[in-house]
Amino acid sequence: MGCLNFSPSKTLAPSFLLLLLFCVTNIAEAFNFTTISFDEGFSHLFGDGNLVRSPDGQNVRLLLDRYTGSGFISSSMYNHGFFSALIKLPADYTAGICVAFYTSNADVFEKTHDELDFEFLGNVAGKPWRFQTNLYGNGSTSRGREERYRLWFDPSKEFHRYSILWTSRNIIFYIDEVPIREVIRKEEMGGDYPSKPMALYATIWDASNWATNGGKVKANYKYAPFVSDYKDLVLEGCPVDPIQEFPFSACYESDSRIANKDYSAVTPSRRAAMRKFRQRFMYYSYCYDTIRYPVPPPECVIVHDEQRRFKDTGRLKFGGSHKGQKRHSRRRSRTPVSEDPDI
Repeated sequence: MGCLNFSPSKTLAPSFLLLLLFCVTNIAEAFNFTTISFDEGFSHLFGDGNLVRSPDGQNVRLLLDRYTGSGFISSSMYNHGFFSALIKLPADYTAGICVAFYTSNADVFEKTHDELDFEFLGNVAGKPWRFQTNLYGNGSTSRGREERYRLWFDPSKEFHRYSILWTSRNIIFYIDEVPIREVIRKEEMGGDYPSKPMALYATIWDASNWATNGGKVKANYKYAPFVSDYKDLVLEGCPVDPIQEFPFSACYESDSRIANKDYSAVTPSRRAAMRKFRQRFMYYSYCYDTIRYPVPPPECVIVHDEQRRFKDTGRLKFGGSHKGQKRHSRRRSRTPVSEDPDI
């Protein structure tokens, strides 16, 4: 992980202190889970020969070239769970590229789908990757709940763990063992909280029409193929048939087991790390976008010290702009997002 190769002499003091906090958190509170091979839990989704497995099935490589992207999907759908992988992103010029690690049921519930997203957004050479998290419930794509962030490391240099915890009570997005976002279910959310079984997906695809600077900078296939790597895959949850009648009574034992796992608890040290991350690296939040949402959605926790840093567009008061852009992928329609500040 980045902690082990970190050189404070090359980094400003505030970043050093933050990374030191992350390192201490990671070392002291490493998660306990079981990894699986590709064949034990996944299958090829699209991309013909652009998915490459290692001989032992422990490593998977997804490629994007001028002809197609690629992706894989879990063989089962899950009613809640912990979904995780070590991922390394493409290097150098990656503008227009989106690498997505997410749960969804859009292939089964086309008009009422649920979704939880990590979406990594490429950039021109020398500029950093950015990423966003988002969630939808019951087809609520018109009420996107995206947040955008920078990273404190170069995700193309080494593997880092990205994880999604989804329970009936809350959702937590993790990088390594640092929680970067928690959504606690509120009754007022109604169907906007994901509630139907979902599969885990990993994809790489051309998102030139929105991913970098609002679509102004496109993918350049002179730098292809673009490669993302995955290993140490985790699927912990209750596999179910999504068409069977709700609720899934057979999943109570699985839900209880997940609730007792270490990754289900945001300990004081993890909460401190999450607060530091959000203070330093979050540059857009829908909760502070009062133009889009004059009344914040019910799950938003307004932190007044944090709120003062943002404009009424939900963006930081320094750098960047907020202009709505329609996002479209080969598989799913998206909500407006803000332009990138790092280009």
